Amino acid sequence: MIIIIKPNTKKELVSSFVAELEKTPGLQAHLVDGLHTTIIGLVGDTSKIDIDNLRTNDIVEEVKRVQEPYKNANRKFHPDDTVVDIGKGIKIGGGHFQVISGPCSVECEEQICEIARRVKSAGSTMLRGGAFKPRTSPYAFQGLKAEGIELLLEANKATGLPIVTEIMDAAHLPLFENVDVIQVGARNMQNFELLKELGHTRKPILLKRGLANTIEELLMSAEYIMAGGNENVILCERGIRTFETTTRNTFDVSAIPVLKKLSHLPVVADPSHAGGINWLVEPLALAAVAAGADGLMIEVHNNPAKALSDGKQSLTPDEFDDVMVKIKNILAAMGRSIG
Repeated sequence: MIIIIKPNTKKELVSSFVAELEKTPGLQAHLVDGLHTTIIGLVGDTSKIDIDNLRTNDIVEEVKRVQEPYKNANRKFHPDDTVVDIGKGIKIGGGHFQVISGPCSVECEEQICEIARRVKSAGSTMLRGGAFKPRTSPYAFQGLKAEGIELLLEANKATGLPIVTEIMDAAHLPLFENVDVIQVGARNMQNFELLKELGHTRKPILLKRGLANTIEELLMSAEYIMAGGNENVILCERGIRTFETTTRNTFDVSAIPVLKKLSHLPVVADPSHAGGINWLVEPLALAAVAAGADGLMIEVHNNPAKALSDGKQSLTPDEFDDVMVKIKNILAAMGRSIG
């Protein structure tokens, strides 16, 4: 349920009203002060709330019931775009556009530091790299794990780029203490116990859409994190599995504007996993920017032919340089920029 407060209402009256609402067992009131409107979002069993009675309150302008099962992630509860503060001067959402790039897997210090320097020089603002790698085959490279995170931190020291890396198990959370953004991969999008644990942190969470999940299911997974108190969630469209076999996945570019309409959370796109082919990264990245994404996640490797994972979809640093020029041109045409 959403309660819209009349303009220019005194804060002490709103606070008193919120306190009265929260006396109802099982209800939580979330106050959102927008640029022009103050909204109270009621989460819980609102079936017994008398809307007409609420409307008689002098400070209430309107009351609406929300049909969608996700409340915290719903734009109706939070009309203004959420801006997630990554730290180190980096923000995403609300007009802030960021590029996250780096190798699929961290392989050694020389590799990750070299790539970090190259992507930063091209204009990337965050460094990605897999330390824990979920792989289809149990015989494939599974990542360097704790050592991989240490190497990412070395790359951070060398370049200053905030780091983004994937978590697979809540038991690994202590290893992520100095990680700037924790990524939840597509395979773990509905690992609800993991999502609950991440809800108890305050670190930014980059939540990838599952291989065969709907937009509503993605938003419900975001809701799990936000229900725990962590509102620093970034949504990621990375392609979904369809009957098509020419590409690794089918890039659902329409998901970007749909998510932006339904939710206030930032939305980034991963064209590397979406297409799964090196030459597809550029057109899909540009399409995502034009569709209104708040950022991109692009895989870059200094020697894709010898990459331990996903070399086929990785750009070389030189190719990434060229793509970044076009990304900046598209952004400029839209009156936007990186940062």
